[in-house]
Amino acid sequence: MASLGKNFFVSFLFGAFCGGAFVTVLMLQRPTSVRVMYASSGGPSASRAAGAQAPHRSNEAVLPPSDPHNHGNFEVHGPEIAQNWSESHQHDHDDDSVAAELYKKVRIVCWIMTSPSNIKSKAVHIKATWAKRCNKYVFISSAVNNELPAVKLDVKEGRNELWGKTKAAFRYCYDHLLQDGDWFLKADDDTYVIVENLRHMLRNYSSEQPIYFGRRFKPYVKQGYMSGGAGYVLSRKALTTFIEQGLNKSICRRDNGGAEDVEMGLCLEKVKVVAGDSRDPEGKERFHPFVPEHHLIRGILPKNMWYWSYNYFPAKEGPDCCSDYAVTFHYVAPNLMYILEYLIYHLKPYGISTHYSIPKTNALPHQRIVAPSGGGGDRKNKNSDLQTNAAATAAGNGKKDRSKS
Repeated sequence: MASLGKNFFVSFLFGAFCGGAFVTVLMLQRPTSVRVMYASSGGPSASRAAGAQAPHRSNEAVLPPSDPHNHGNFEVHGPEIAQNWSESHQHDHDDDSVAAELYKKVRIVCWIMTSPSNIKSKAVHIKATWAKRCNKYVFISSAVNNELPAVKLDVKEGRNELWGKTKAAFRYCYDHLLQDGDWFLKADDDTYVIVENLRHMLRNYSSEQPIYFGRRFKPYVKQGYMSGGAGYVLSRKALTTFIEQGLNKSICRRDNGGAEDVEMGLCLEKVKVVAGDSRDPEGKERFHPFVPEHHLIRGILPKNMWYWSYNYFPAKEGPDCCSDYAVTFHYVAPNLMYILEYLIYHLKPYGISTHYSIPKTNALPHQRIVAPSGGGGDRKNKNSDLQTNAAATAAGNGKKDRSKS
């Protein structure tokens, strides 16, 4: 009887082991769900560090770094050949007259930070999508590429050289493109930009005001600074002030170290360039440091990550996260570039049309441009009577610009 009990127990254990192994095999064969990992506000987690080195598969979400000043260098694979909608693919029902008018009145020069290793994997897909809507654009690299075009500057590549590369890129704009634009946008090669919405936001500002806009973060700089990955845009006056005072007079950091976006914020504050408020009238953000999913879906961004404490204005998630006239998203893989291009510029709900006009003003009366004081921070400037319109009403946005450049 004891022998029978022993045999039953052994058989039971063997069956349980086999069953568990079978279930494990089935689980491993199931399609992997979207995997999103974030490190907390501390240092990079082991899983995060491992994920950053592994090739990015199409069913995995891009992983933002735990360090807010690391723009990431993920191996993200897109189409081998840049994709373009046929020239014959036109939308006869579209009226882009407002966008066309703003294209002439609000001239934007875009410079995109890239590197020789990212030309085919990232940069070509920006050229195929949003770059053509800038009045002029140029890719900044350490090697020439005539197809993009990419300009070779005397810079080194790498995360620790981004501040030096940014200084050199804006100096190039100052030397060669100053008369071609009213505003000068810096973007990474994994940033997606809706250029028409940027013109919409800027249309009531004067480019002769020393001001810049982006996703405003609050540490390190008293008036705040703009997230590098989400992109930021300088007025022509801000650009000339940055070069002529910040760099030529060595007011700003001279070496190439430090976090690019923080150093830019510190520099511009010293030379009294205002950190503008880019939110729309409903308080929704226009510049976004992550992909749309991570802002729109509640709970994806852990509450203990750096993002929540870095925002100058309280960050929101879900439907209230993002303006209807959003300007940028970051960590956008090449495939998502084309998805956004389709959803924004091609997909239409039948029977619904929107009519746009350009209102004379959409200023928010409670906001005024104020210049930072010498030691940082805001003070009222008697000469700064231009009211800030940190964003624009829905009535004034230009309809999608059909590659006017």
